[in-house]
Amino acid sequence: MLNEPRRRAYLDAMQVVQWLPRAELPFAAPSRAELLAWEAPTQPEPQVAPAMPAAAPSVITRAPAPAPVPAERPRPEIPRPTAAAKPAEAAPAPAPKAARPVVQAPRFALQLLRAGACLVLVELPTGEAFQTRDPGYLLLKDMLRAAGLPDSPRLIGEPVRWPLLARGSLDQGPEAARDFVQGFIAVQLETEPCDCIWLVGLPALRYAADVGESAFHTLVAIDNLCEGWALPGLETLMDEPMRKADVWHAMRPLMARWKPVE
Repeated sequence: MLNEPRRRAYLDAMQVVQWLPRAELPFAAPSRAELLAWEAPTQPEPQVAPAMPAAAPSVITRAPAPAPVPAERPRPEIPRPTAAAKPAEAAPAPAPKAARPVVQAPRFALQLLRAGACLVLVELPTGEAFQTRDPGYLLLKDMLRAAGLPDSPRLIGEPVRWPLLARGSLDQGPEAARDFVQGFIAVQLETEPCDCIWLVGLPALRYAADVGESAFHTLVAIDNLCEGWALPGLETLMDEPMRKADVWHAMRPLMARWKPVE
């Protein structure tokens, strides 16, 4: 069985410009209606084509006519992307965020005491609670006595040791430590107010009033709770005895805050 292109090649080789098949040919282009409307001649003289394959169709010669043009099959429309349908350009990938630096949990130990009208938040030099004969505790008693306050202060609770936990996912950075210490002081002030809080040692300044050593010997605000008096640590005063004079000079104008009027 011949397909359409090969069939047309054979007919062109035999110089046949028009022909009619005996039966409907598979895969053949549809015939044009005007070519089928013809009248047979009175005395047809069929001409036999030279040797042809057995399956070749019969040929009827007529006046030369233009070769039938096969009907064009409709070409499917392929949608073309318009300007609106163009894919958006890929947005530049966001730059990776810099990793947050890991903030180490501060390490300190503070003890809160009450001496008359004052609270004392003092750094524990060894990290352990004061003992009666500790040099640092004896120095604190002398300072309280010189300020006109009871020299046997009362301990309030256990020492505040930071970090609270040895491990875990709890935030124990500087901000968390400051919130904890200020909250601890606020609870004590609600129980029993005071006229002033002594902040003895750099950790007491940093985590109660958020100030540094430049505030030594001055009054500082403690989270809108009350005022505190910033002092060097007990170990610093023992190692540098000349600094005790600075403490005494700063203390004299402040004694009226807590010393009762006689």
